[in-house]
Order: sequence, then structure tokens, then C-alpha cells
Amino acid sequence: MAFFDRLAERIAATDSVVSVGLDPDPDRLPEHVTDRDLPRWAFNRRIIDATHEYAAAYKPNAAFYEDPDGWRALEETIAYAHGKDVPVVLDAKRADIGNTARQYARSLDPDGLNADAITVTPYMGRDALAPFLNTDAGVFVLARTSNSGGADLQDLELASGETVYERVAGMAADLQGEVGLVVGATAPEELETVRSIAPNCPFLVPGIGAQGGDAEAAVEYGLSDGVGLVNSSRGIIFAGETASGDDYFRAAGAAARQLRDRLNDSR
Repeated sequence: MAFFDRLAERIAATDSVVSVGLDPDPDRLPEHVTDRDLPRWAFNRRIIDATHEYAAAYKPNAAFYEDPDGWRALEETIAYAHGKDVPVVLDAKRADIGNTARQYARSLDPDGLNADAITVTPYMGRDALAPFLNTDAGVFVLARTSNSGGADLQDLELASGETVYERVAGMAADLQGEVGLVVGATAPEELETVRSIAPNCPFLVPGIGAQGGDAEAAVEYGLSDGVGLVNSSRGIIFAGETASGDDYFRAAGAAARQLRDRLNDSR
């Protein structure tokens, strides 16, 4: 099944557009998982157990898994999420050309990491994105990111009068495949602009939670025919940081439920 069809089914099943970011910073893991063989996997498993009924997707960021034990933890995490029937978006921001791009795209293969979707960066052009578009996997193209420094390049005005992020949105909208856009929730007017350029692209909207993004705008402009994702990472997985034992993970579940309900108020 194509990614966005599967995502639509998951959204309907959970009545949720929440993406839970699985970013297990080793310096912030609770003590009761740090003595495990794979602490990041032990942490993620408990987070998934606590949040899966509210999660339309999980979004592990590859940066938190860049070592041998980390990749093992990531593989286990993706398989476990799939066991709960939750799709996984690998936030890797990949792109390159030729053989390198094809190797990066193996993250989407069943004999690779088997992620359901991936984030990609567009700044090497269409040929760098092509290897990611040849399957039913989802591809979220970075357009306007939620960090303040994103404006350094993304807001630059081109000779055509459009900004760089507007050009990226237009290019992505013309691509064939399961294509969405990453558009941050911290600038609601830019969410609206990108939606007008790419009316049929589902958005992955980061910046909710710790970054203080606009949840209502994320829902209003982030969904295409009801399909899209609004992500929170630290605001969910570390919601129980002052708690201990099972209460730590109950807090994560409560935070995911609260975000789902908050977003549903605007759906």
C-alpha cells in the first residue's frame, strides 16, 4: 500500500495526526533504562507502549542512532512500531546523487531499515531526490523548517520574486510519487503560503511542543484531505522527566493524548 494511503488509514483508526518523535538523547534517558543492553531501544519500547494508541506515526531522528548500538536500537524500534501497526518516518534529511543517493534510499527497503517514509533535503535538485521516489514509501521534502536559522537561506528572494522555500514547495508539488513537505509550525503565515503552492501535498509539521509552534495553524494548513502529521518529540517523550518508574512513561502517554485532543479541536 502506498504510504499516504496507509497513513490515512492510521489517522482514521486512531483519530489522530500526532507524530511522536523518537529522539532518545542518551544524556536524558531515565536511570531505569540506562543499564539495559540497548538503552535507547529499551526507552523507545516503553514510549511506544505508552503512546501508540495516540500516534499516527513515529519519527525517529537518525542523529540519535549514529553508532553501532544505535543502529541496532533503531532497527528494533522500527520493527516494534510496525508490530503496533504504526508507520515510521525516518528523519534523516538525506539526499545525494548517483550511487550515494541509491544507498541512502535503502533505508526504505525491507532488507534495509524498512522505514515507511524519509525526510530529504532538496538543495541538490531533482536528480538527488529521484532514487527515493521509485517506491510506495513516503518522501517528505524540507521546505520551510521550524528553526530560526532556517530563514538564512529559505527566505531569500529569487529573481522570480519567490522565496527559496516557495520554489522548493513548487518543485516538490510537481514530483511524481508519495511526496509531502516539511513545513514548521513556528511561522503560521508560511504554512499558509506553502499550502497555497502545494495544495495536494501532506505536510509533516515539526515545531509543536518544545519549540512553541502554532498547533491550530499546523492542522488548518498541514493536512491535505485530512492527511498529514504534526510532530512533537521532546514535549512527549520527556514529559515525565521529573517522574520515576512507570509514571515516567505514563506521562508520555498523557502528553501524546493531550496533543491529539488539542489538534482534534482544530480538525
